[in-house]
Amino acid sequence: MRIERIETLAYQAPIDQPFGFSQWWFTKRSALLVRVVTDDGTEGWGEVFAHVEPTVYGAVIGKALAPVYMGANPLDAGVLWDRAYNRSRPYGQKGMIINALSGIDIALWDLNGKILGQPVSQLLGGRRRERIESYATGLYRTETDDLPGALAAEARGYAEQGFTAMKLKIGYGFDIDMENLRAVRAAIGPSIRLALDANHGYDVPDAVRLGRAAAEYDILWYEEPVVAEDKAGYAEVRARQPIPVAGGEEEFTRYGFRDLFEARGVDLAQPDLGGMGGLSEARIVATMASAFGVRCQPHVWGTPVALAASLHFLSWLPDVPGSATPTQPMLEYDRSLHPIRDSVAVAPEKSLPWVDVPDGPGLGVEMRLDAAEQYLVDRTVITAADVRAAASTRE
Repeated sequence: MRIERIETLAYQAPIDQPFGFSQWWFTKRSALLVRVVTDDGTEGWGEVFAHVEPTVYGAVIGKALAPVYMGANPLDAGVLWDRAYNRSRPYGQKGMIINALSGIDIALWDLNGKILGQPVSQLLGGRRRERIESYATGLYRTETDDLPGALAAEARGYAEQGFTAMKLKIGYGFDIDMENLRAVRAAIGPSIRLALDANHGYDVPDAVRLGRAAAEYDILWYEEPVVAEDKAGYAEVRARQPIPVAGGEEEFTRYGFRDLFEARGVDLAQPDLGGMGGLSEARIVATMASAFGVRCQPHVWGTPVALAASLHFLSWLPDVPGSATPTQPMLEYDRSLHPIRDSVAVAPEKSLPWVDVPDGPGLGVEMRLDAAEQYLVDRTVITAADVRAAASTRE
């Protein structure tokens, strides 16, 4: 069995109600799916964390990565990951090359699960958990004259849906953030767990000031307080305020996370499987995190493909620390507007706040491409014949 075809499907959809975070506003949602097909027609699906511009990845994969994968045995996923990374190391240690590599790698795990008739969690090493507790990601900035009131109402809605934890976006300035925090905590009461996400909207002094003031509101974690490049800044924020620090959604591969762990920058690592290197690399990062005594749970902001990959990963994750009653990792469950997410595939079964780990072979995702056809903006198909022809032309 050999890899015969790789496809990228780029989607974009306008949204009726724009929403923002500390960096910019979203007026549309995007997604980038990767399909890997073998010569006998077996296919696997992956997803790239491409939340801004997905149409570039057809060229990235076709030119930089497809020559490594085309014609190869799909069961050699780990070997192929190393070859692809080494080939692109001079220009692709971070960023779009690793994003693209992530999507292909997830697709290979899905494909191999289907070939072997096993769920991805079994291929990773087995399940410790059959279902994962989720927390609601939402509570963004919206176009309203009363943002604290709007956030409070949204938070109450998540609690009514069954969520027992949620995450509030901050990074708009100390006074605004504290006003929003007070409103949300008052709305949901003391029993609902609440995390904060600054999306690297602060420098160290402002991040420390905010963390010290917010601590009295019983905060679960303080996500991305400063920019990802500032590992020493992460460590300083962690040392100078009492809330556990989380980060890693904008980090890449074992090498970036090694630097973050060695700096003692985080209490909670958040690799995005569709951005940092895929399931193959995330498994290495999670093992490394356990050696540093750092908890791990993935950042998730995509379609049911990314959600299912994260569920399998979460079901396998080792307990940190190992004990009879360990703190369990949680699933990030995006509740913001996303027409593509809600149409392109069937979401995993849930009884909030719990979400079941899929049982089917591979990722166990049922695709519904026809339902999302109106949002498709680019489809790139790369075949083994294309790669051979390009190679002969260069020769």
